[in-house]
Amino acid sequence: MTGIDWTAILLSVRLAALVSAVLLAIGLPLAYWLTFSPRRWKFLIEAVVALPLVLPPTVLGFYLLVALGPRSPIGRAWISLTGHALAFTFEGLVVASIVYSLPFAVQPLAAAFAQLDPALIDASSTLGASPWRTFARVVLPLSVNGVIAAAVLSFAHTIGEFGVVLMVGGNLPGITRTVSIAIYDDVQAFRLDAAHQTALLLLLFSFAVLSIVYAALRRPWTVVPR
Repeated sequence: MTGIDWTAILLSVRLAALVSAVLLAIGLPLAYWLTFSPRRWKFLIEAVVALPLVLPPTVLGFYLLVALGPRSPIGRAWISLTGHALAFTFEGLVVASIVYSLPFAVQPLAAAFAQLDPALIDASSTLGASPWRTFARVVLPLSVNGVIAAAVLSFAHTIGEFGVVLMVGGNLPGITRTVSIAIYDDVQAFRLDAAHQTALLLLLFSFAVLSIVYAALRRPWTVVPR
């Protein structure tokens, strides 16, 4: 009897950890700008960030595949730098996962920033602190719950991806075969015991992730604001 595909699980964990780290680096300044910027057109950026929440994964995966393909500017630039295509590689999965999980990092951060007292930021600026120092010493420490939620949710969401990673990465064992694709393959091949073991492991992991998030926030139903 075939058991759990640990290679797929380890690849998914590596992918999720890398994507979560990149999303925090991208999400912190983006969420800060969306929260405090006076620009009236920033709702367009908010819509773009939230788009993966409403688009079918296959639609998003198709356009990402086109954007990363060898005929696109991104794909041609990648080939010129590395000598191989970006689609159907682990690097392609990273790019696709960053786009797909972006709202799960930005929205909790924006919600945490929105709860800050603006007077604290104004006081820091009045005392001569630079915007970066204000962010590092005032905004970030007071938004730690949002940072935890963003990191954990983006990690968990990447672990459970299926449609986008299948469209962009295919099903290459050890390269692009993630745990969700491994479950799908087991079901297709009627290896139901193996599928059940892996699915149960993913279920328990997802429950643990949500428990951590809600315990950190101490408030129900605040994971995805607005």
